[in-house]
Amino acid sequence: MTKNLSSIFSGIGVAIVTPFDDKNNFDKDAVFKLAENLINAKISYVVVQGTTGESSTLDINEKNIVNNTYIDAFKNKVPLILGLSSNNTNYLCNEIKATNLDGFDSIMSVCPYYNKPSQEGLYNHFLNISQSTTKSILMYNVPSRTGVNINNETIINIYKNSDNIIGIKEASGEVNRIKQLKSILESDFLVISGDDFTMIDAIRNGADGIISVAANVYPKIMVETYNQIISDTNSVKTLNDNNFVLNEFINLIFEECNPPGIKYALSKLNLCSSKVRLPLSEISGDLKSKIDKFIKEHPHVN
Repeated sequence: MTKNLSSIFSGIGVAIVTPFDDKNNFDKDAVFKLAENLINAKISYVVVQGTTGESSTLDINEKNIVNNTYIDAFKNKVPLILGLSSNNTNYLCNEIKATNLDGFDSIMSVCPYYNKPSQEGLYNHFLNISQSTTKSILMYNVPSRTGVNINNETIINIYKNSDNIIGIKEASGEVNRIKQLKSILESDFLVISGDDFTMIDAIRNGADGIISVAANVYPKIMVETYNQIISDTNSVKTLNDNNFVLNEFINLIFEECNPPGIKYALSKLNLCSSKVRLPLSEISGDLKSKIDKFIKEHPHVN
């Protein structure tokens, strides 16, 4: 298989939520509303069952239902990536083999969390999962959640010694790493920002786009901003992450952890409920008021 999927997974990807109803059951109907919103905004692709999708709270049967529902909702109009992760390498390899991946274009897998493996452990983890499937794999580095930061040398070695690892979602907040990786690796290796806070700087330093949480609510603004940045016209050269129109919103939705903030914002647009599953809880009344004010001042328009 070819590793070159840069034409599919560049631009604005969305880390989509998993909607629940008032009884905290999976809400199939809401998925179709979320999908329509993103399709209309012409986002590039969607990540299902990532951190934002609360995948750790779904049982096996629910995961299958969620997968099939998202495949039906997007109807091959938008490429889909499925989040599959574990800090047990053998378990993850078996899970990948047992999962029906039809309808998904790639897998995204986060660095093993909690047990804090060495760089050698990370290298062998990803090499093992790459050998468990012919699907392309996007690694995911988010040290604030996993407790471990995969370094550039390890990323390069993994890429060179695998047939189907196509890139990395980089959410360490270290934008210089993106520039370094893009200068060393082949052009078809995807380096995708996983950090809404530094999206603009990341793209200007070579990122192939972003997998965004904020784009659940403001997909059109995110798509238009990405297109403006890559056009590199004089009118947008002064744009930066600090003066970006969604800067305040991004800070708000992450203020009390993700995804409770973005789910509340989606509920204000009647796209899904604000329900999250324990151990997460809904956001405070004070934060709800701040998000209400922002949405009122910045209407959602697709």
